[in-house]
Amino acid sequence: LAAYLADFRRLLEDYGLTGIMYGHFGAGCMRIRITYDLRSADGRNTYRKFTRAAAELVVRHGGSLSGEHGDGRARSELLSVMYSPGMLAAFAAYRRLWDRAGVLNPGTITDPDPIDAHLALEGVPEREWRTHFELRPVDAAAAGADPWVHAVQACIGVGRCRSDSAGVMCPSFKATGDEKDSTRGRARVLQDMVRGARTIDEGWKSEDVREVLDLCLACKACSNDCPAGVDMATYKSEFFSHYYEGRLRPMSHFSLGWLPRWLKLTTLISPLVNVVLSSPLGKVVAATGGLTTRRAMPKFASRKMLRDALAPYRSPSRPADAVLFIDSFTKGFRPEVAGAAARVMESTGRQVGCETDACCGLTWISTGQLDTAKKMMARTVAKLDDGSNAPIVVIEPSCAAALKKDGPELPGTEAAERVAGRTQSFAEAVTGWVGGGWKPPAVPTAVMVQTHCHEYSTFGAMVQRKALAALGVANVTEATGCCGVAGNFGFEANHYDVSMKVAEQALAPALAGTPEGTPVLADGFSCAMQVKHLDPGRRSLHLAELLDPQAAQRKEGQP
Repeated sequence: LAAYLADFRRLLEDYGLTGIMYGHFGAGCMRIRITYDLRSADGRNTYRKFTRAAAELVVRHGGSLSGEHGDGRARSELLSVMYSPGMLAAFAAYRRLWDRAGVLNPGTITDPDPIDAHLALEGVPEREWRTHFELRPVDAAAAGADPWVHAVQACIGVGRCRSDSAGVMCPSFKATGDEKDSTRGRARVLQDMVRGARTIDEGWKSEDVREVLDLCLACKACSNDCPAGVDMATYKSEFFSHYYEGRLRPMSHFSLGWLPRWLKLTTLISPLVNVVLSSPLGKVVAATGGLTTRRAMPKFASRKMLRDALAPYRSPSRPADAVLFIDSFTKGFRPEVAGAAARVMESTGRQVGCETDACCGLTWISTGQLDTAKKMMARTVAKLDDGSNAPIVVIEPSCAAALKKDGPELPGTEAAERVAGRTQSFAEAVTGWVGGGWKPPAVPTAVMVQTHCHEYSTFGAMVQRKALAALGVANVTEATGCCGVAGNFGFEANHYDVSMKVAEQALAPALAGTPEGTPVLADGFSCAMQVKHLDPGRRSLHLAELLDPQAAQRKEGQP
């Protein structure tokens, strides 16, 4: 094996290729990802020549071309390297005995198709796919390829998204068990779209593509869990932006997609809004807005509640070496979390400055209203890019992820990159504070935590566990999976049933197994709403509320 690998690496160098070797070394059944350029004629010619040379190398070392998955279209043409003409003739004669019409798996083993026939990356029509997101290829094989085409062709069919156990992706597949609802299934349809396949030759206006993307929760977990880094949430947002140009959008894209704008009004008249929504008229309002009537609407907060929560931190002359970003969800529904977060940050010895007048545009991103999203993000970036290196700590994990990942891909500016570099989720910041010597208040010995999908995908799969470990929480029950609400998804009338099936995968069992009195952490507002829906008698906490010095003082009876 060692001699073969040395020769194989030299062969790669001779053809100017790179190969990442992985898997089955002990059995000598090599898995190697090679940087073929199958989009161009020259690249396909290199592929053909190299593959034959590689087959000859295998045979010289006494190896076999027939792997554990058979020969198929990828190797049948090369069997002549390993078998004699007499043996190949025997294969063909035997096959004719049993398949005189030649209908069983044609093009393989005998009378094979060329190895470079039927390549998925060949023959994609050349056209410019204008995108809002700046999709950045990460490998040399993408040189010259349209960024959108390269992005949707990233999926190589590994199928990890079809797992029904480990990881967060793909919640819709776990709920339905249907291939079309997996990341791989959606990628295949998008690949057909850029190839101009007969069934979906409408491009951005394809109803087939819209339908297959409909149940994507935009959780972004695939961008972390998929070995090829497929980011279906971004692709969905991009497609919806083009699909709905000149078309009437679903009402939920206005009721939920424009939520930050509505909050400017509701915070002025929140008592009236809450009375209406809790009355029978509330169901009419919800149905008119495309929302499910089977969920209770959250209570809207007033502007006074936010002012009171942040009163000590709002002086314009107050010097700040850390910025607390107060997102629309926190302002509109749970301003008490903003106050708790500010107090925690201050307890670390930092001077806290609160940003309450900016929006990352998340709700417009998730509904594919990208013209507006870009404007919102650009204004926020301009406000946050103040020339300092002060960390930007974001209370809502999904908004933190938007500033971290979507910001650089939407405005595509150096300022957005600088802001992204300073952005931290609250849990990520906590780990850093403890590592820097901060002594938190006493914490419970056990908690249950709902993993936030966007935080998981953008800041690391273990970010919440690391924070809790740093704090000294010994017993952590983690619901590793999407909560099912995922922003607007679980509130939309046509998605309610799927959202509840998603919740049954991880969150519902974790809640059922968590004793009363054990804190339940749900940093994301959507996650908190799902916890309340599943268990109305239990209130979840943001990590900031768990660590709030004021709450600790109340427990100890201090003023």
